[in-house]
Amino acid sequence: MKWNRYTIETITAAEDMISALLHDLGVEGVEIENNVPLTDAETGSMFIDFPLELAPDDGTSRVSFYLDAAADDREILEQVRAALKDTGRFMDIGAGTITKSQTEDLDWMNNWKQFFSSFSIGNIFIKPTWEEWKEPDHGKILIEIDPGISFGTGKHETTQLCIRGLQSYMQAGAQVLDIGCGSGILSIAALKLGASHVTGIDIDENCIVSSYENMKINHFDETAGYFYAGNLLTDEAVQQKEGCGTYDLVTANILADVIIPMAPFIVPCLKEGGIFISSGIIDFKEIPVREAVEQAGFEVLEVNRDGEWVNITARKVSYTGRSI
Repeated sequence: MKWNRYTIETITAAEDMISALLHDLGVEGVEIENNVPLTDAETGSMFIDFPLELAPDDGTSRVSFYLDAAADDREILEQVRAALKDTGRFMDIGAGTITKSQTEDLDWMNNWKQFFSSFSIGNIFIKPTWEEWKEPDHGKILIEIDPGISFGTGKHETTQLCIRGLQSYMQAGAQVLDIGCGSGILSIAALKLGASHVTGIDIDENCIVSSYENMKINHFDETAGYFYAGNLLTDEAVQQKEGCGTYDLVTANILADVIIPMAPFIVPCLKEGGIFISSGIIDFKEIPVREAVEQAGFEVLEVNRDGEWVNITARKVSYTGRSI
């Protein structure tokens, strides 16, 4: 299906007003583009290692809406132009001009699948649900994944570094905490490697849905894992819930700027001698992460690299006594 895309050149101060008038005219959704930097609160709630490089904010904005290319859109366009003209009489809306382009209704939710194919990490074979499990790989541990709209096909270097860490340090019957569980791939790998139970936390509700679905795909009963939305870094209830020293191993495939402040809250989650496997660390942030991990009460056991990404694996040796 083809769509006509109409873009209104305006200013950031008028975005809300223009969005509201479009809604009043029956336009169900709009797309806003501007160069306004993210606030500290916005970046604090997102796992971003590299801030987007935007052009300087000049106050301009582009508000776009879509209409069916097969339909006669002349009437709605006249209504939009009239509404913009009326609005421009009592407030600055910038240029207020409308440009037209055309786009197709692509299947964005499924087109990415062409880039995800099966692969091995040591004795683990990871494949998407839509591929066959071929005979040469039948001797390996199979993990099937359908990431859906969550992060985690297993192909990213950071995920592979964590899986290698699990292969090295997993003990039969271990209790595992997966922070930033994404699609649940690390939790599933832990169970496949001998963990008795996993708990997964993510700030995105969609990841919880994906994790449970992938548990079923891999034939695990719901009792083998518990997944919920939360934030160990900022949520005191989560800190109290998980900080009871019940886990043998914690994995966190997130980002350096999250691991650094979170390290003191990970310590009380682990038993004495428990293992912390972290990744998502870009190479130039290796030293600050290592220092934060050691300061929190860990002994670094290994530092591994894959391209520009780093994994730090450490053992809990002491509790700093930080109140949570």
